[in-house]
Amino acid sequence: MKKLMIVCSLILISVSCQSQNDTALDNKDMEIVKLVSNNDIAKVKQALAEGADVNAVNNNNEPLVLMASRSMNFPMAELLVNNAADVNKQGNNLDSAFLYAGASGQTQMVELFLNNGARFDVYNRYYGSALIPASEKGHVETVRLLANWPDYPIDHVNKLGWTAAMEAVVLGDGGKAHQEIIQILKDAGADMSITDSKGVSILEHAQQRGFTEIIEILQN
Repeated sequence: MKKLMIVCSLILISVSCQSQNDTALDNKDMEIVKLVSNNDIAKVKQALAEGADVNAVNNNNEPLVLMASRSMNFPMAELLVNNAADVNKQGNNLDSAFLYAGASGQTQMVELFLNNGARFDVYNRYYGSALIPASEKGHVETVRLLANWPDYPIDHVNKLGWTAAMEAVVLGDGGKAHQEIIQILKDAGADMSITDSKGVSILEHAQQRGFTEIIEILQN
């Protein structure tokens, strides 16, 4: 009986210690999340040196490097990446640091992530790549970088049935930025014959919208 009581006591002590360790870890994660949120690079650097988790997440399951991407804080993102942050880790809405940087036109950040493990088979909530929203929103230099990056899936089709080129026409305004994007995609070898889920081509969409300059690019 005494041996059983001793064993039970040891188990309880072990569980208690583990619980305290988990609480301490959670507190450490909460602290670095707060520091990144406050853009306090010096203290984030110190926290990482003291063993904080570089892939800690906030209440929306967003990792630190995605938080930096949302804040458009390149130095913070660079610090986290240099400490092995996972640029592909996704939050609850399926954004990753890489996907968000592409969609928001942060070309320097996109290049940082491309050089540090960005994957091309991780998609946003529309099953889209970083290139597709960049094309839609008219982020010319981001499109230029991605479209010409080795092995980048330039013709990826999202769940709406659109490639980057298709989305640039369907959701773009036909202005100079979108004209340049269509030219960039075409020059990079994008397949302009891919139709949407209803069989409508990129050219037909451009014609329906009266995008004269884009029509000319597509036809030449």
